[in-house]
Amino acid sequence: MATAAEVFAAQGYNATTVRRIADEAGMLAGSLYYHFDSKESILEEILSTFLDELWAGYDTVLAAGLAPRETLEALVTESFREIDRHRAAVAIYQKESRHLSAQPRFRYLADSQRKFEKAWLGTLERGVATRAFRADLDVRLTYRFVRDTVWVAASWYRPDGQHSPEEIARQYLSMVLDGITVRE
Repeated sequence: MATAAEVFAAQGYNATTVRRIADEAGMLAGSLYYHFDSKESILEEILSTFLDELWAGYDTVLAAGLAPRETLEALVTESFREIDRHRAAVAIYQKESRHLSAQPRFRYLADSQRKFEKAWLGTLERGVATRAFRADLDVRLTYRFVRDTVWVAASWYRPDGQHSPEEIARQYLSMVLDGITVRE
């Protein structure tokens, strides 16, 4: 599955063949068909595993009853942990989800995106309502900024890199929540 995810991420869904996945995995294409009936099934396993793990973490955060800032911090940290665990799946999701979600088999991608947006927007709205976040924030714009700032990291993050997911989350959160200028 890890090899298939890397091939899909590098080549794109349409350009990837089962034969290419098998070649990269050092096996025969027929051996893959023993476990999966199609490349769609392989991709579905990759994406659903990623989203199941993402939502297990997010649901735990959202159920914890944390204050808005702490919820945002925990969501960002959990996001970086998932990028660490599923970097290739995140890249696939980012490149392919819009196209794939039009197919009945992958409609769960659009459902997950709506749930994701609701969780993040709800946290930000709650933060504005409780004055944990500035009242003048455009919540939707803030959501897009934070979402894109975090998830674009999948394009450069490497699990064997210099920083852990938690360290990167701390740096991102410091910049987003506290800014980058020195306060006098």
